[in-house]
Amino acid sequence: MTKIVNSLYKNQALFYKVFLFIITAILIVYMLPKGGKFKYEIPKGKPWQYENLYAPFDFAILKTEAEIEAERQNINNNHTPYFNFDQEIISHVREQARAEIKLVFTDSILNIKENQIEGFVDQTLNTIYEYGVLDEDNRLAPDKFVYLRKGNEAFEITYKNILKLGDVRNFLNEKIENSSLSGLNDELLEVFFNAIEPNVTYDSKLSQQELESKLNNISYTRGNIEQGSRLISKGEVVEGTKYNILRSLKAEYESQVWSESNYTWVIVGYSTLVSLALLMLLLFIRKYRFSIYENNVKVTFIFFNILFMVLLTTLVVRFNINYVYVVPLCILPLTLKAFFDSRLGLFTHVVTVLLLGFIVPNSYEYMFLQIIAGIVTILTVSELYKRANLFISVGEITLVYILSYFAFTIIQEGNISEIKGEVFLTFLLGGLATLFVQPLIYIYEKIFGMVSDMSLLELSDTNSKLLKELAEKAPGTFHHSLNVANLAEAATNEVKGNAMLARVGALYHDIGKMENSTYFSENQTSNVNSHDDLEPQESAQIIIEHVIKGIEIAKKNNLPDRVIDFIRTHHGTSTVYYFYKKAWEENENVSAESFRYPGPIPFSKETAILMMCDGVEAASKSLKEPTSGLIDNFVEKILDKQMEEGQFLNANITFKEIQLIKKILKRKLKNIYHLRVEYPE
Repeated sequence: MTKIVNSLYKNQALFYKVFLFIITAILIVYMLPKGGKFKYEIPKGKPWQYENLYAPFDFAILKTEAEIEAERQNINNNHTPYFNFDQEIISHVREQARAEIKLVFTDSILNIKENQIEGFVDQTLNTIYEYGVLDEDNRLAPDKFVYLRKGNEAFEITYKNILKLGDVRNFLNEKIENSSLSGLNDELLEVFFNAIEPNVTYDSKLSQQELESKLNNISYTRGNIEQGSRLISKGEVVEGTKYNILRSLKAEYESQVWSESNYTWVIVGYSTLVSLALLMLLLFIRKYRFSIYENNVKVTFIFFNILFMVLLTTLVVRFNINYVYVVPLCILPLTLKAFFDSRLGLFTHVVTVLLLGFIVPNSYEYMFLQIIAGIVTILTVSELYKRANLFISVGEITLVYILSYFAFTIIQEGNISEIKGEVFLTFLLGGLATLFVQPLIYIYEKIFGMVSDMSLLELSDTNSKLLKELAEKAPGTFHHSLNVANLAEAATNEVKGNAMLARVGALYHDIGKMENSTYFSENQTSNVNSHDDLEPQESAQIIIEHVIKGIEIAKKNNLPDRVIDFIRTHHGTSTVYYFYKKAWEENENVSAESFRYPGPIPFSKETAILMMCDGVEAASKSLKEPTSGLIDNFVEKILDKQMEEGQFLNANITFKEIQLIKKILKRKLKNIYHLRVEYPE
């Protein structure tokens, strides 16, 4: 049992990676579509490259979007609206009209023409209300047929038969002029205007229900293909009817209901492919980025980003497939490049795009566009902390999307008339969304505790709290750190390393000297040396402790681990030679181990460069009358000694790069110690 527990403890990092791998694969497979995957690409406008294709089952031919839209438009144009006819209002109007006759006409006229007037009014009302009076004109065509509902019956009539309230006056004028009562025009108009009310209303609810019912009954298919029918021959151009048939077969194949057995095999297939893709990424990290592989937080960060992009794309595809290019997929290589390097960012981006090919339609076109965009992202963004670089890169990415889509459309359609302007808008929105990478990187830094170039830029500010404290408590050390930072930045640039990281590491590498600043020669302002009253071993321990204290101060001030690595390794396992030599002169049997820094030795190109620059800059203060030859020999001596002690064995730095660094340090020191003209007093 103890052996099992010990084995689990020793291999817990490996078990965690296996667990992370399985969980990521399961979640990605869960988000993938579970229907069948059509095994042919349909090259519109190109010859069919595969063997003769026969229908594997019966299926219907789908109508094109244009055909369906034309049917919708036709139904909308020919839709017959409903109007309600209110019979009770007519009875009320007749009673009101009879009352108005007695009020409007004088007794003398009524005595003579009462029957004639009442008869004319009744006859006119019958004519007006034959099809009713409509309050508002619905602006329908006069000859358009409509349904007029009277009770439980509906009659189809033309819209012009319904009298509009605004047209009543003209109708009455004409009716009165052609009658024997034309002399009573004003009085009769007053009777009608006071009595007439609209009794026809538009039934929007019933009309809409009827319209929706017709739209829902649209058939999305036309004709059927029987199993075994030849669909297309090899070499035949895929266009017109052939293209629609193949498109219909693909849709049917991917949407048909799968049996439990088929569904299980689909899951097995997806799981295998997803696992292979993730495994290739993990093996790449293990072989070429072993330091990242050993760090479970960093591996989790990479897998989380892949999962996040797959989830985001899946949600957009389910919402509206037309917005798939709004997903800022180029954020992935940008983020990984900011925290790691370009090669890992591009490799991860390609693996993610391959996984997304299972989700999106036109997978070849999608993958081509996204991989090209990812390459452009890696090539164009050199320093993410410079805002201008990011905006320029986003513009270039958007341009590549547009050009690639333009080219694909020309290949598929043979002309530019089929290019959709709204697709360009999605590219622009995707480009703008890519700008979100900067706040996203900040969020990742807080969640995963990593550091990017943007954070390094903030840390390089000499007005920061910690560096200002160093300048106040140990001004000589602060000046030394600035000189080392300049040397390290120049040397790192020469060998294509992370110059910003090297500069920041150099600025903070000696912060441990703040606590006992006067014990370090660069901070001693008088001839009194604090070490004069101490034994060599005690002095050596004070010097060595500035590394430990520096680490403690750095952690207290929440400096990133990548910066703390510079504090930890800038002396490696070298000895405090001055005090060791002094102790040896007193006792030749003294052990060198008590004068040795605890290490570790540098384990990256940048930390190795800091050790070189720190050693050269500190020792250069001993040069009394520097000459070009003296400086050359001095740099060679310092760096050769560090190499002989094996300080760079764990750093990924080559002999060629060390020679380049030597040249840079020699040139920089010669600039610092250049001979001046002796001015007369």
